[in-house]
Amino acid sequence: MAYDNYKLIAVETRGAVAYATIDNPPVNVITLPLLDELTRLSAQFETDDDLLVIVLRSANPDFFIAHFDVGAILEFPTDRPARHEDYANAFYHDMCERFRLMNKVTIAQIEGRVGGGGSELAMSFDMRFGVRGKTFVNQMEVPLGIMPGGSGTQRMPRLIGRNRAIEVILGGIDMDAETGERWGYLNRAFEPGLIGPYVEWLAQRIASFPVEAVRLTKQAINSADKPLAEGLRDESFLFQQLVRIESGQRNMRKFLAIGGQTRTGELKIQELNGMLGGLGEKPAGSGSK
Repeated sequence: MAYDNYKLIAVETRGAVAYATIDNPPVNVITLPLLDELTRLSAQFETDDDLLVIVLRSANPDFFIAHFDVGAILEFPTDRPARHEDYANAFYHDMCERFRLMNKVTIAQIEGRVGGGGSELAMSFDMRFGVRGKTFVNQMEVPLGIMPGGSGTQRMPRLIGRNRAIEVILGGIDMDAETGERWGYLNRAFEPGLIGPYVEWLAQRIASFPVEAVRLTKQAINSADKPLAEGLRDESFLFQQLVRIESGQRNMRKFLAIGGQTRTGELKIQELNGMLGGLGEKPAGSGSK
């Protein structure tokens, strides 16, 4: 599938992984044109059956995404009373949910500042990685007299807890990479220069595993939002589907053949897992602190 109809986002595909790089100078504000491109891109990614992993990153080393365009917010219609399911919010919510629910793994590679609507978009991704001394998260809406309206008041408490979300959102403070990692906003915080190799390794590693297993497992994990009994039923149903698919049968047999369930093999299970997808270990020194 071609991805050449975008001016503010460059898309490169390598195998089953797509790398989308935002470039909207000077600070990657989500202007209306960028919002349009993100919305169209999310829909295109959702329907591309050749893709299994999506990586979103920035061409700007200092800004992942600054925030939504405040000038555009000032132009929002205010001549009628507020109502539930206002179109402006539902439109952004739908785009974020598309990234969260699509049958691809979504990764936000946050190498600079992220705030406001950019943070809300990043929080809808399956994973977020940052850089020590470079990644800062700021929900700047309350100081402006508004509030996070693109899902931030709902996503952040689920990620870092209600009390911490109130501190970040109502205080309008920076959450640095170390804090973001400790609180659960970021999966990991890396030293400068190490985030790219790790995200590349992880994206390609996931993409090397059986497609059905990746997609149905993400679906099962999403069911954790449901009551436990309902989520367990979903998990059981999806597991039963996978054990009936040839890719799972093939990889389980390969696992046993290459040393699985032996002492030597089980001591290096991460390496064995990589071998099942045809990949080896992660690059030396690419871990977090």
